[in-house]
This record gives sequence, C-alpha cells and structure tokens, in this order.
Amino acid sequence: MTAIQRPKGMQDVLPDDRRYWDWIIATGTRMAQQYGFQRLDVPVLEFTHLFARGMGEASDVFVQKEMYTIEEPDGESITLRPEFTAGLVRAYIENGLTNWPQPVKLFTIGPIFRRERPQAGRYRQHSQFDAEILGETDPAADLEVMMLAMNLYRALGYKGLTFQLNSTGCPACKPLYMEQLKSYLAAQAGRLAPIDQERLSRNPLRVLDSKEPGMDALLLKAPHIIDYLCADCADHFRELRAMLEALGQSYTINFRLVRGIDYYTKTVFEVWAEGIGAQAAVCGGGRYDGLAEAIGGPPTPGVGFGSGIERIVLGLQEQGIAPPPAPQPQVMLLHFGGKTKTAAVKLTYQLRQAGIGARLAFAREKRSLKSQMREANKYAVRYALILGESEVEWGMVTVRPLQGGDQLELPQAELAAWLNERAGTGT
Repeated sequence: MTAIQRPKGMQDVLPDDRRYWDWIIATGTRMAQQYGFQRLDVPVLEFTHLFARGMGEASDVFVQKEMYTIEEPDGESITLRPEFTAGLVRAYIENGLTNWPQPVKLFTIGPIFRRERPQAGRYRQHSQFDAEILGETDPAADLEVMMLAMNLYRALGYKGLTFQLNSTGCPACKPLYMEQLKSYLAAQAGRLAPIDQERLSRNPLRVLDSKEPGMDALLLKAPHIIDYLCADCADHFRELRAMLEALGQSYTINFRLVRGIDYYTKTVFEVWAEGIGAQAAVCGGGRYDGLAEAIGGPPTPGVGFGSGIERIVLGLQEQGIAPPPAPQPQVMLLHFGGKTKTAAVKLTYQLRQAGIGARLAFAREKRSLKSQMREANKYAVRYALILGESEVEWGMVTVRPLQGGDQLELPQAELAAWLNERAGTGT
C-alpha cells in the first residue's frame, strides 16, 4: 500500500525550519508591539462575498479561481481566506473598533490559502505576518507600516534592502490614467501575450506587472500614473517621499509596481533584498482607503502590508542567515528502573517546575548506565544526573558533567538551586 502524502502545494514545517519560524514570529511580534500594534486574529473561513467586494472580482485571485470556496447546504458560500486585510477590516467594523481612539493599529499571524501554482517560497497554504493601520490618512502612517516591514527584515539580518515605491492614485485621478494606459496598451495589443491581453480587458494595471518576454521594452514608453495624480494624491506621495528621505531610506519609484488586488489606492510598496535569487521582493503592501466602504462599513482609510513567513525563511537561507539556536534541556536524569525510575521521574518534574529544562531517560526495562550516557551525549546535555539505589535511599543525586569537570553528589533538595547558579542549565 502506498503511503499517503501531503497534498500538492502544502508543506510540513520540520523542527529545523520551525526554528526560523519561531524566530521570525517572535521578532515580528516584539517589533509590532514596540510600534504600538495590537494582535487581532480573524477566522480562517469568511463569507465569500467579503473577498468579492473587498478584493474585487477582477483581481487575479478571482479571475484565476485561486480561492478555496465551500458551498454550504443553506446556500451560503464561505471561503478559506486568501489574504488578511479584508477580514481584519471586517473585524474592525463588526466589533466596534471604529469607536476606539483612532487610528487602530493591528497585526496578525497565520495561514492563508490560494489555489495557485506552487513555487519556491509560495505554497497553497502559506503563513503571513500582517500589519494594518486603520482610521488614518496621514502619509506618516504609510511610512510607519513601511518601516515596520523594513526593520523586521533588518532585525533578521537581511542585507541589501531597499523600497520599491509607487502611487496608484485614487478614484478621482485613477480613471483618467487607466484610459491612457488602456489606449497605449491597445495600440500594442498584437505584441501582448494572451494572459496580458486578458488582463488588458479586465484590469490594465495588471499588465504593468507582466513577467512575459518582451514586456520590459514594450512598457518603456507607457504612461506613468504619477503624471496623472490629483493634487491630494500628489501631495500625499510627495510627503511620503520626503519622510523617507529624512530617515535616509533608499527607495526607487517603480511605475510598474502594482498590486494584484483592486482595493489599493495611493501608496503601494515592496521591500526588495539582494542575493535571494530571482524573486527580489520579500513583502509588499499599500493604502486601501475605500475598502471599508466596499464591504459595507463607514469610510475608513487604511494602510498595511503582508509578509509571507515561508518567503522570509527562504531568503534567510539564501543569504546564509541562521536563527539563534533553539533552547534545549541541559540536564538528563538517568536511572536503573524500579524505585530509581520513580525517583528520576519525580525529580525530572520537580526540576521543570523550578524552570529547569530536563530530559528523562526512557526505559521499559533496566538499561545500562553506558547506554544512557551515550544518549545523554547524543543530546549534548551539560550534566547527567544519576539516581541509583544508594542515591535514592539517602536523598542524593550524582551529578556527572559531560563537558569537563569533576563528578559530585548533591542533596536532591539543593539540586535546582545549584543548577540555576550555572548559566545555560535553566532552559
């Protein structure tokens, strides 16, 4: 019988990789809290129309049928979330966060689901670190989420980081630009790949993001949206750039930078890194001032970003960056079965209650001390704690250092204090 395997596009996060995950999540959580963000978790399942109205039915997620959708017996349609922002805005409205002091800064971490072609760092189930600021139009809020993203990658050790930056305008100025772009692309339609011809008919902005051969040259003379921005969007973009320059942050205005979701307005950005292969972008985000209204809420400006944890791990590995060593127990309890095993079990749990990491030598039958010492060495513990019959009778324990030093005996009641005095044994 063939062993069952995981579905295509899913992954198992093994302990060696989990060390990266734990480090990334801990670093991101600490930094988000330093910036004043609070964690809010939303359901994995939402009503499908939240994403239809929020992300836009012309977005790639809908057009390419990337969502995992379930039709319920009562006729309702629910979907595994393909992104976080729409759900966070829904939660902000539904739970009365509109009545909190504004802006509200939220972050979350968890899996999202898209039925897309699996590739390096991208899976059909992948996890994101996501941060949003709701209720603020100030471009300093855009700067804040951008710098949270940038400084997260810096804290993890990424090198060669820079921003890619663009403005997508707003409902007042974007339509005119879209007309000009569509006119330019229509004149070049014969040179467009089939996928870009399809994008031209439903969302011309997506053609700017094309990776098809020959598109770099074709788009050289395409109109740039910053030449069509209204006064409000132009001022917003100018002030954001001025603040980036005041902070000494490197950025490149990239007129081809667009996002695959319809709700973006004004600022869009990505963080790029050197030395991580063909996919230089490590995260992206932007402003979405019309999203709350699109899903039935009050007018609420917002800005945020999402960063795939798998993509961060891949980039760290490609840049040769390893996470800090995972803490491991530095003591192991050895015994000879019978009452010595019972005593070892009790002492193991007493040490753990005292905050000391401890391993217990497992054995259904009596094991030789030599065998147990080999196991202790395999785990690279600092001390083997040996409980024989005489130690149990007198309430003692034999402490054998495995990294140099003399063996000694200690009263079991004094063992925790003795270990806590020695660095590296409390984990």
